[in-house]
Amino acid sequence: MAKIIIPTPLRKFTNNESTFETSGNTVKEAIQELTTTHGGLAKHLLDVNNNIRSFIRIYVGDDDINTLEKDATAVSDNAVISIIPAIAGGIA
Repeated sequence: MAKIIIPTPLRKFTNNESTFETSGNTVKEAIQELTTTHGGLAKHLLDVNNNIRSFIRIYVGDDDINTLEKDATAVSDNAVISIIPAIAGGIA
């Protein structure tokens, strides 16, 4: 099964679990399985049309899915999926 790495700011929605194993065959299926299991994550990761929010970066291994097939990117059994939420801040 593929593994999704849950970033620290979102772990409060996964009972502090740092990883989630998924049987999804694509990134979209994997994220849908994650948000179905941990419903509190949906509003942080998905828009009103259940698409991955534009400011969320998702990597399969070292590759940004936006440079691949976006949420249709295939996920192998040993894949590691990383979710990188947007972080605001800095000097204005």
